[in-house]
Amino acid sequence: MNQPDLFQRTPSALPPVPSEPLLCLSIRQPWAHMILHHGKDIENRTWPTKVRGRILIHASKGMTRQQYEDAAWFAYECRRVHLADCWPVDLPRGGIVGSVEIVDCVQHWDSPWFGGPWGFVLRDPRPLEFTPCRGALGFFRHNARLDGQEEAQ
Repeated sequence: MNQPDLFQRTPSALPPVPSEPLLCLSIRQPWAHMILHHGKDIENRTWPTKVRGRILIHASKGMTRQQYEDAAWFAYECRRVHLADCWPVDLPRGGIVGSVEIVDCVQHWDSPWFGGPWGFVLRDPRPLEFTPCRGALGFFRHNARLDGQEEAQ
């Protein structure tokens, strides 16, 4: 019986590429950065979701100086996180910056990041190479693979 050689890069040995566009969620910077690099394990929203599984994180284009300063202050007060690694001019905006798993949606959570009224519980953040794209309110679909490459149509 012929067994596939898993050390050869044949089409059958490659990991599967999603056949459908992945769900994305737009998140303002520096919050998206804190999810990917500083342990922010909740995304606070005013609405609940039934979405579970890996989604792409889209960094919104908009971010005022006041929004950045408020988030930086909260991060320091909440987790003693200094945002010295992400000055406003260095934060990528207007595209996909990473992925994360949504594992639950809660109204109460024992996390310093929880502010409610709803929180999407996040796990396993993975930064990705920046991919420019338009965002949207709520969840939206985007044709990208988790390795940052555009999916062939």
